Amino acid sequence: MPKKVRVLAEDLVLFRDRSGRPGLVYPRCVHRGASLFYGRTEERGIRCCYHGWLFDVNGQCLEQPGRPDTGKPVPGNVRQPNYPVQERYGLIFAYLGPPDRQPLLPRYDILENPGPGEHVEADDSSIGSGGPQIVPCNWLQHFENVMDPFHVPILHGSFSGTQFNENMNLMPDVRFESHAERVSSRQLRQLASGRVHQRITEAVLPAVRVVANPRAQQDGPCSLVGWVLPIDDTHFRIYSAGRVKVAGELQSIRSRFNGRLWAELSEAEHQRFPGDYEAQVSQGPITFHSEEHLVKTDRGVVLLRTLLKKQVDAVVRGENPAGVAFESGAELVKLAAGTSTLNEMPPHVED
Repeated sequence: MPKKVRVLAEDLVLFRDRSGRPGLVYPRCVHRGASLFYGRTEERGIRCCYHGWLFDVNGQCLEQPGRPDTGKPVPGNVRQPNYPVQERYGLIFAYLGPPDRQPLLPRYDILENPGPGEHVEADDSSIGSGGPQIVPCNWLQHFENVMDPFHVPILHGSFSGTQFNENMNLMPDVRFESHAERVSSRQLRQLASGRVHQRITEAVLPAVRVVANPRAQQDGPCSLVGWVLPIDDTHFRIYSAGRVKVAGELQSIRSRFNGRLWAELSEAEHQRFPGDYEAQVSQGPITFHSEEHLVKTDRGVVLLRTLLKKQVDAVVRGENPAGVAFESGAELVKLAAGTSTLNEMPPHVED
């Protein structure tokens, strides 16, 4: 059945025809405006419920029942506004930019070659949001949190109890790096054993979060990629894909508060055990940056905001933003996120 979706403040209809092809179209039928949400999916596309016009997944009108010249080809200039889509990692990706600048759909190395017994599983429940599927605040309030590792031992440790593991309760020594298409944080925690727990997280353009499972005790690369989707200025959700061995395994990553999931808590418990959702949504639908007082520990947030502003300025100048690829092979994104154990603390180099 067709599905209503809202993306970047635009209402659209997503469907899959009976041959299995996905399509993403403007809701109002170009004939008389009836919504294609009430349309019927068929072998070659979606048919409007009002007068039966049939549209291919690319928007091309294939049939116009009732015309006196029904036997003649449908005029080629009749199209339903649509956006191109592709499927990858169990998700459907849409390109909403200028048609003449459509880049290749990125691939991510950690999802390309699952290990023995592994497969890639998709999830639409907003893993990482700390709350419900749709979060009622601006997407950046979440995305910049990826570059804020200092909140972890406080919000997820001393305030809400040990949500992850004891290692994550230690205040980290953090090294931030800004690259052309991402900002990364390298978090180092001195363990009682004398060894050092290293955790790397990445915020990758345009809105990809690569955060290693904070509960994981073993070393290894991150197994999960999340796409933070702005629904509009005041709502977002997260789609994820990750390597798993058992179906449904991704849900085990979801935050737990006092041993329970966010949706299982009462209002009083939300106040007693706040998480990312409470911290970010309580800033307001769109937070006031003018009222902030940033300090040195906010360096990752500043680097991410600076990187995003550069992309906005580049697009205004008519340039392509960083992180897009047009040549085959260049669309593969190599990720460094993950956890490891070091024998000693690396020297800190001031920048």
